[in-house]
Amino acid sequence: MYQQLIEFVRDHYQTTAFIPLHAPIFNGQERNYVLETIDSTFVSSVGAFVDRFEQEVATYTSSPKAVATVNGTAALHIALKLAGVENGDLVITQPLTFVATCNAIAYCGAEPVFVDVDRHTLGLSPQAVQAWLEEYAVMDAQGSCRHRDSQRIIRACLPMHTFGHPADLDGIIQVCEKSNIALVEDAAESLGSLYKGKHTGTFGLLGTLSFNGNKIITTGGGGMILTNEALGQRAKHITTTAKQPHPYEFVHDELGYNYRLPNLNAALGCAQLEQLEAFVAEKRALAQAYADLLAHSSLQFVVEPKHCRSNYWLNAVICENQQQRDELLKVTNEAGVMSRPIWQLMNQLPMYCHALKGDIPNAEWLAQRVVNLPSSIKS
Repeated sequence: MYQQLIEFVRDHYQTTAFIPLHAPIFNGQERNYVLETIDSTFVSSVGAFVDRFEQEVATYTSSPKAVATVNGTAALHIALKLAGVENGDLVITQPLTFVATCNAIAYCGAEPVFVDVDRHTLGLSPQAVQAWLEEYAVMDAQGSCRHRDSQRIIRACLPMHTFGHPADLDGIIQVCEKSNIALVEDAAESLGSLYKGKHTGTFGLLGTLSFNGNKIITTGGGGMILTNEALGQRAKHITTTAKQPHPYEFVHDELGYNYRLPNLNAALGCAQLEQLEAFVAEKRALAQAYADLLAHSSLQFVVEPKHCRSNYWLNAVICENQQQRDELLKVTNEAGVMSRPIWQLMNQLPMYCHALKGDIPNAEWLAQRVVNLPSSIKS
């Protein structure tokens, strides 16, 4: 089975060289647009491509406003701040995620609360969130949801769309509205993914995207905040060092952040965005080929949830147990075909091991079994 998988990957990419997990591809106008920024000398955070990239992402996602940032973590940090997350608050999230999700919470002086995921979405489970709230939370007289024992406010809920597969947004929205908790979506991995026909990252008060070098499109490094017009204007202001417009004076009216995306990176992003639908189509075709190959094997291929279109950013399989996972990782990597385990659970990291958490059997089960397979665009 392992050898058949290796041969399939090598045949797909038509190479005997090392095959990475996910590499960028530049077959469009990337070179021309980047050279245009160099020729203009506007290579930093002011330039035509920044405005263009924001507008085109807003149009693609049908978001009222899109604000570009230097990376996805910065986007998530500002999104949480704009959702009202303050020092001492609690934010419900999943333990099965990339560390940036939790780091952004910590940047706000808040702490994560780890609640279980669903096996079929790999994302936050609304049933687990509801169960945790029923056991550990109360509503105060002002309508704020608080942790019963500590009385800390549970300010936001932060699901992550794992590997591009949308979480159960209907259920999560219902729980958040019932408990007056702000929904912020970590859609870093899910550009091009739809939940019931609507783009991920546009369901909550705010959502964020990532354009890191390994994402479905890249700006080299970059992120985006998706939100409404009013919060979008606030996001643009505080990510530009909170500087008031003036021909020459330096007037900053609040604590700001130097988080704006450089024009050079935005130029790359504009060229990549022009190819996004083709990228999604190719990645979905590769996912189907993996699913067909593994249909009668002991490896369970992770498929998109019902009523969703996943970008299949990273293809994934669920092994029978940790022993099979370790065998798959060893054999493929030794053959020069990169595979990778899913992230270590956040509640096991030293920075977050003392955080509040519910029972997380699904997250623990998946952490022992999930392996990512090569998922690059080839054309």
